[in-house]
Amino acid sequence: MKGNQIIGLLIGALSIGFYYHGSIASDAVPAKPQDHPIALVDVTIHSMTGPVIAKGTVLFDRGKIVAVGEAVSIPAGTEKIQFANKHVYPGLIDACTCIGLVEIGAVSATVDTAETGSINPNVRAEVAINPESEIIPVTRANGVTCALTVPRGGLISGTSALIMLDGWTWEDMLLKAPVGLHLIWPSMTIRRVPGIKLSEEEQRRKRDRQIKELREAFSQAKSYRIAREAQLPSGGTNLPIDLRWEAMIPVLQRKIPVFIYADEARQINAVVTWAEQENVKLVVAGGQDSWRVADLLREKNIPVILMPILRTPMRDWEGYDTPFSAAARLSQKGVRFCIAGDGGASNERNLPYHAAMAAGFGLAKEEALKAITLYPAQILGVADRIGSLEPGKDATFIVTDGDPLEIVTRVERVFIQGKDVDLRNKHTMLYDKYTEKYRRLSKP
Repeated sequence: MKGNQIIGLLIGALSIGFYYHGSIASDAVPAKPQDHPIALVDVTIHSMTGPVIAKGTVLFDRGKIVAVGEAVSIPAGTEKIQFANKHVYPGLIDACTCIGLVEIGAVSATVDTAETGSINPNVRAEVAINPESEIIPVTRANGVTCALTVPRGGLISGTSALIMLDGWTWEDMLLKAPVGLHLIWPSMTIRRVPGIKLSEEEQRRKRDRQIKELREAFSQAKSYRIAREAQLPSGGTNLPIDLRWEAMIPVLQRKIPVFIYADEARQINAVVTWAEQENVKLVVAGGQDSWRVADLLREKNIPVILMPILRTPMRDWEGYDTPFSAAARLSQKGVRFCIAGDGGASNERNLPYHAAMAAGFGLAKEEALKAITLYPAQILGVADRIGSLEPGKDATFIVTDGDPLEIVTRVERVFIQGKDVDLRNKHTMLYDKYTEKYRRLSKP
């Protein structure tokens, strides 16, 4: 064996050992289920569906909101928590992440986002989630309580899962699955910049081949569905179960949408045409050029998961603020949209600041807040449970000392389905550690 191969094996072994011996595993203990009624008193309530309530009360029990308002009757035996000068918002929702599937991007043993092959509709994100991830407590400490965890890779990547950022197992954390089937649309633009290895003709052939592969996959899934439905009344079992096409039946039945990643205007136009031909529900993810085709998206009632806001423009000739103002332009055109982070894992704690940048470039502040609470809940099909503060919904919300879009604001408490979640995490641990270090060094 060559020296460099031995070194590679040693590095791999060390990486795997680092992962599996607990250096990455979070020591945060999941919260206990709510076992008694709790009332947050004297708080400023931002419900997302009504006016702001000053000095209001939020009453919740058994993980559900019981009452919200100024004059709430508090039953005997209720724990009252005074939060004068504090604010209550719905928990923030990140509509596109890899949380739970990625720990350290440079260590392959900690990355579980994709399977081999290009057509994998049967991949289920939820079963691969690592509840011990250090990233989970770091993210929720900044107010993100729920995240859509999505598979990546190939053309058809698999189905996503909406998880709550607290729990012992993925079953504990799961709020909804499958949420949708995720598909990556080929680029429609022929690139002529230095560094592109494929010729123009090779790029065209690759694009056409990938689109053909997608069409063939949906054609096979439709044929499989017809065959399956034909045999069900007779109880026949001649047709072998194919997990790939089985996973696509809810898509063909329009029970769940297809999330298609497309940034360029030409991609989005092609995606809309394709979705109509296939008769599937569509959500555009990425959508950097979505404001350029806003009229089409509004006409077809197609929602957009806009991500990320904090980025440079796609083209050299575009204004620096093009990504920052995209949300405002979609809002002005009446397109349904929400804002997500950068689609990764470790930086999803910055979700509110993506919305804040959009608010700084034309998006109304209330719309920016809804873009990371109510609107993602609506697009992901869970607005009956999360996204706003209303009786009957999950008691999933955050208590802050100010506006969560402001970077100086602190998230002081997080409740997920009524559970009072511990906000300690690796960042706070390191802060305490080095605060103590320099306190000792400062002593004479």
